[in-house]
Parts: sequence; C-alpha cells; structure tokens
Amino acid sequence: MGRILLKNGKVVNEGAIQELDVLVDGDIILKIARDISDTSAKVINVKGKHILPGVIDDQVHFREPGLTHKGNIATESRAAVAGGITTFMEQPNTNPQSTSIDALEAKFATASKSSFANYSFLFGGTNDNLEELKRLDKNSCSGIKLFLGSSTGNMLVDNEKVIESIFRNTDMVISVHCEDETTVRQNLERYKAEYGEDIPVKYHPLIRSEEACYLSSSRAIALAEKTGARLHVFHLSTGKETALFRNDIPLRDKKITAEVCIHHLWFSDSDYENKGTLIKWNPAVKTAQDRDMLWEALLDDRIDVVATDHAPHTMEEKDNVYTKAPSGGPLVQHALPAMLEKHLEGKISLETIVQKMCHNPAILFQIDKRGYIKEGYFADLAVVDLQESWKVTKENIAYKCGWSPFEGTSFKSKVTHTLVNGHLAYEKGVFSEERNAKRLTFNRS
Repeated sequence: MGRILLKNGKVVNEGAIQELDVLVDGDIILKIARDISDTSAKVINVKGKHILPGVIDDQVHFREPGLTHKGNIATESRAAVAGGITTFMEQPNTNPQSTSIDALEAKFATASKSSFANYSFLFGGTNDNLEELKRLDKNSCSGIKLFLGSSTGNMLVDNEKVIESIFRNTDMVISVHCEDETTVRQNLERYKAEYGEDIPVKYHPLIRSEEACYLSSSRAIALAEKTGARLHVFHLSTGKETALFRNDIPLRDKKITAEVCIHHLWFSDSDYENKGTLIKWNPAVKTAQDRDMLWEALLDDRIDVVATDHAPHTMEEKDNVYTKAPSGGPLVQHALPAMLEKHLEGKISLETIVQKMCHNPAILFQIDKRGYIKEGYFADLAVVDLQESWKVTKENIAYKCGWSPFEGTSFKSKVTHTLVNGHLAYEKGVFSEERNAKRLTFNRS
C-alpha cells in the first residue's frame, strides 16, 4: 500500500479540532504533525476539509448468510465505506443464526474474503444455547446480543431464568433489543380487530409503544444491576427511557450504557404520512418530543453511542400491508452525512459526533487501536467536506436494496475519502475494488 499523506486537513479528535497533516504508512498512522513532508507518499490535499476517525457502527444487519436478496457483507460494507463507516458489528439474526460458535466463525470466514470495512459479529443468545455461550472466548467477537422483544428473525429470548443465567455467565457486553412482547402483541391484536392486516402505519409507534419499550428496558437494567452484568441497550426510541441512564461517571466506568440510532434522531411520527413503511423500524420512530428528549440525553452523555441499525429489505417487501411489511431500513451510507447536517444546523458539535460515533464505540467494546486518530493506531479515516452539497438519488444509493429513507434529501456535507487500514477504499464517489479490511481485535483481560 505504501504511504499516504493527508495534507492541510482539520483533524477532529479527542475533543479538539486542529489543522494537522496525517501520514499513513501501510495500515498504521505513522505521524501526525503541523507540516509533514514525505516524497515517498501519495499526497492528498484535503485543505478546508475535516479528517475524522472512521466511524464504528455497533449495530448493523448485513443479511448474510441466508437473506442475501436484501444485502450481503460485500454490498453493505461497500455502502458503509461511502458513508465514512470503516468498522461494523453485525447482528446474529441471519439464516442460519449466529447462535453457535461454528456459525459465528463461518461469518468471520465470509467477511475475511468479501468485506470492504473492518468487521466483527455479535453472538446471539437464545432460550437454549447457554452452554455454547459459556464456551465463547471473550476476545473472539463484539459481544452477546439478546432480543428481549421479537423482531426480524424471531430470536426472542423470553425465558427469564435463561436471561438471568446469561447475565451471570458472561463478562462480555450484552447488547439488548428491548420491547415487551406481551404488550406489543396485545396492542397489535387491538388494531387488527379494527383494521385487519392493513393497519395504517401511523399506528406503529402505538403498537410498539413507549410502554413496551420502557417495561423491557427497565427490567433489563434492573437485572443488570442485580447481577453486575455489562449491559448495552440498543436503539433507544423514547424520552421516558432516557431517565434510566446516568451521566455522572466516565464511559469507561459505566456498567450500563445506551445507544441511539440515526432514524430516531431524524424522523418523528409525523413522517409516517409521507414515508410510510420506509420508516417502519423496531422499535418504532415515535413523537417529536421523544426525539427531542433523545437528543438531550445524547448531548448530556446519558446516551453514549450513535449507530444505524442498518437493516435492508427489498422495496417489494416494504411495499406490503402493515402486518406483512418488515421493519428496518438501510442507513450506513447516509448516517454520517445526517449527523453532519445536524451539526450545520447547530444541534451538535463535530467533536461530539466523533465522540459518539468513533471514540465511544471503541471504548465501550474495548476495540484495539481504532476509533481515534493517533500515531500507532490503524489508519481508519474519513475525510468530510462541510461545504459540498448533494442530493440522495436512486443513482447514488449504494445499498443492494436500491432505496433509502433519505431519498430526495439534500445534505450540505459529503464524505470525500475513506481509508480502511491505510487503504484508500473510497475517493470522490469512486470505490476501490481492493479490500484491506481486518477482523476486529479487543483488549479484554
């Protein structure tokens, strides 16, 4: 790969923005300084642009194996790189599910050949695989995933004794999808009685309600406090839940953490009228007040991480009546531009975006030498231009499914270059077909 020198950029890292050059040698950041000269390096002048650590997305569904008509590791990681995401953690609800060590390692083998971005996977806990979970090497993968409410893939874990046993028998981060299944089913039956299968999608946040989310997340937190488990609550969607989390200690010392996703920060229930099932997610996009409270909790550090929950489906699948239209949507290509848009609106600083999307996932999952722009760290970098406007169209969407909930949206910022382990994987709309992705390693003693 040789050397690459990013000249004249504004480096955003560890709460500061500084005009610095970044010299990459092979897959490592060799030097960061005010004015670097290196005649052997490929020089990329990024004057006026910002250099960010590559984004680490702790929650994606890339659909491989078994669901590859929606997407696969190659197509979706390629789209991620176009969005400045250099590392992803993929979820276990594929076919077969990643609920055995063999199935998990099969995914790693696939990613080693096909992924454009660095990768790891979560091991899925079920009602009956506790012994397999106990055998898992804590440095082998991102952590454990539990669906405490059913979603795509039907991996519901509803045996309370099993859940407590899992909480007591791993030191790894346990990431949870929290929706109370009984509440959701009762709500669904009530709306089906009135509308049949064709329930207006605007009722989705009342079916997968605030109560369903809060009941489940508060129970999971109480159990984590009881057992001492390391709990990470995925995709908060309600303002009420934000009161369950604390901001009076550093992230490194937290045993219970939280994530919010792009769609819950961007959309509200008023968008169902125009977007329909394209913004049908589990948990549901809820009210503008919920969105405001999620932003408040993100900015005051009760919420630690911003992620995507990227979950593609075909347009044909989405274009169904409510009960048959699957939940989820593609987001990795547009997540960072969406957050940069909020920066330009004055909602969030660049330093905080980097904290929530780069530094904090690295801290939370104890990832080795990623998430920061530091000498000796892997050269995962995203260059962004805060003055290059563009519009999301079918022609520039990179997802295999070919659509985006952001289609028609104009962003004022653009990812212009993405480096993955020092390899220029994406440059001004052009992808490199070479791959230099690596399996994540972790610092867990």
